[in-house]
Amino acid sequence: MHIHGLIEDSATLANLCARLANKPYVCVDTEFMRENSYWPELCLIQIADDEEAAAIDPMAPGLDLTPLLDLMTKNEDVLKVFHAGGQDIEIVYNLTGTTPHPLFDTQVAAMALGLGEQIGYSNLVDTYLGFTIDKGARFTDWSRRPLDKRQIDYAIADVTHLSKIFPKMLEKLKKTGRGAWLDQEMERLADPENYHNDPDEAWQRVRVSSRKPEVLGRLKALARWREIEAQGKDLPRGRIVKDETLADLAGNPPRKQSDLGKVRGLSAAWAGNDIGGRLMAALEGAEPMSTAELPPRDDRKPSLGKDGALVADLLKLLLKIRAKEINVAPRLLARSDDLESLAAGVRDGLAILEGWRYEQFGRDALNLVEGQLGFTVRNGKLKMTRTEEPAA
Repeated sequence: MHIHGLIEDSATLANLCARLANKPYVCVDTEFMRENSYWPELCLIQIADDEEAAAIDPMAPGLDLTPLLDLMTKNEDVLKVFHAGGQDIEIVYNLTGTTPHPLFDTQVAAMALGLGEQIGYSNLVDTYLGFTIDKGARFTDWSRRPLDKRQIDYAIADVTHLSKIFPKMLEKLKKTGRGAWLDQEMERLADPENYHNDPDEAWQRVRVSSRKPEVLGRLKALARWREIEAQGKDLPRGRIVKDETLADLAGNPPRKQSDLGKVRGLSAAWAGNDIGGRLMAALEGAEPMSTAELPPRDDRKPSLGKDGALVADLLKLLLKIRAKEINVAPRLLARSDDLESLAAGVRDGLAILEGWRYEQFGRDALNLVEGQLGFTVRNGKLKMTRTEEPAA
């Protein structure tokens, strides 16, 4: 494989992208810093196919990333391969307003191949390539220039290894017939809505015990205010106000700005400065949350009841058994919410009752709920047993 030197000029990048635009897939990774900012600071982009690889310096003066971003988001003929690519995809979304497509995530694919729910990159390399990667540059400051050779070599290795792993995974998925199992997961990962930070939706990230409309209305207003402050100042949300302080302000709102100086978690200066004034304005403008927007109650116990909760537990046991039998991560087959909904009598709109999930797990889950499947212990091992034939 040909490894290019660090790309810092637009012409070299454009030429690379022109070649990669005709390849069936590219492997992509990024290095970024976000500890002290709201927006991740893109510091390095690595890309490779089976013949060449390069690291690209997005911080290089005058570098035009357009050919690379077009390759990521506009070229539907090239599959973009990531490992645990959520944050990499978020960066592309922030730059373009859309996401790489089509895409393939090796961490998600590993679930279908029995490698666990969140296999790390180093373990994936060890499994498929049989060696341990050097993690020495993992926690480097990627924003500092110049980058040294060790940093660049470490970064490029992420995509050169991935370019060898991906074909192996793809071949195994084809042999097992499980490639189609991943289509829905990959499309979900590529959905731009996952990466859109809407200030009006920011309240949903904050834990609060109350369901009172007036409390949630204040929380929504405060979370929106914090999101706008964080975006404008390019600071992490928690650097503006921590979640627990935001929840406390929503539940126990101060009567006047001077009271902010007494709130734990806020600077005393907020009692009289501009940011404190903007916080108070957000509180004063808050309206009770509408019934339509109120979050659903945690209906698990009321709707399931004691017997239903036991059925849900049996479904989770069935999930573990089936996942072990077919060597797949349980979370790829079913999520807890679906199991609890099925136990509560829901039949419509459940992923486990559709497509391959129904064939591999949902049919037996439904039969268990409807009394046509049970468990028995044979030779010290738990087995499923059919109690009666399902209706035709």
